[in-house]
Amino acid sequence: MEYGTKYKEILAEIRSLSPATDPILIAVSKKQPYEVIKQAYNEGIRHFGENYIQEAVEKFSKLFSEIPESKEQIKLHHIGPLQSGNIKKVVGFFQYVHGVGSLSALKELKKRAEKERQKIYFFIQLNLTNESQKNGIDPTEFLELKDSIRDINSELCEWEGFMVMGPSSGEAKETERVFESASNLRNSFSPKMKLSMGMSGDYLMATRYGSDYLRVGSLIFGERNI
Repeated sequence: MEYGTKYKEILAEIRSLSPATDPILIAVSKKQPYEVIKQAYNEGIRHFGENYIQEAVEKFSKLFSEIPESKEQIKLHHIGPLQSGNIKKVVGFFQYVHGVGSLSALKELKKRAEKERQKIYFFIQLNLTNESQKNGIDPTEFLELKDSIRDINSELCEWEGFMVMGPSSGEAKETERVFESASNLRNSFSPKMKLSMGMSGDYLMATRYGSDYLRVGSLIFGERNI
């Protein structure tokens, strides 16, 4: 399978829908073996998304060792919930963290970034579906925390924007409501903020609502292999 070809097709599609936004397509490579990662890199993919830190470290450390220049070229996105106990492994390896769902985790992220003098971009994950199993801050809580989040924002721990997920049901009307709500919140809070939303099943809808980062896995890589 030519992963780079499929990646470029999807990238062209979303950029044609939103030329002003010029979205970034993250190839979600979690549960894909090392050989797939290496082939994808060789075919031109540079933005990768991973949920599981140890798995990502093992795969990409091997790639960086085999192809040293890849370490400077690849942008790694941690797209799972950020757990305080894993932050020391995230900073310095990943460049972006999409799943910041609590103020305590964000404080630890900043502390680690400043200690190691390593730049990290973070997204505040919002829970707009009212699903208890989903990570994230609900809109009311965000309004209470926004000033504290602004205070944490710094040169080394930079607030990139908001991350949202559609409903687990995948129901189209509810997904559209979530994406529209996220877009409205971003625009009212700060139009300069970026949105990370949209996956393989809803990336076109997310693009139409102004997503800047789209997290697509199975459409690029097929079903997970490990």
